[in-house]
Amino acid sequence: MLADDHREMIARVRGTLAEEFEIVDAVENGNQAVSAVLALDPDVLVTDIAMPFLDGLEAARKIQKTNRRVKIIFLTIHEDRDFLAAALSAGGSGYVTKPRLSLDLILAIHEVLRGSTFVSKSVAI
Repeated sequence: MLADDHREMIARVRGTLAEEFEIVDAVENGNQAVSAVLALDPDVLVTDIAMPFLDGLEAARKIQKTNRRVKIIFLTIHEDRDFLAAALSAGGSGYVTKPRLSLDLILAIHEVLRGSTFVSKSVAI
């Protein structure tokens, strides 16, 4: 499942994942992400951090309260460790930066499904 408020980014992520994964839904804000995860129970949610109505971090916190099974991967422009720490604290298992989407996202999904944590190399740790 995908959550991002930019349709162009949703299309790009769909194109990157289409051959290997089934996209069950794509939504444009955090409230929709929470509702869709509860309704569809996807294996993985790929979500942006900055979205309208409810940001990705708060959406992840709400999701984790009701569905701890879903793996959450943040796909974001933020490359600093404060955002990484917040994402992991909110229940994220993966953190992929948008410039590394084509290099990292498929690998990140496989890693989090195996129970590991994935962080793009571009994040300043």
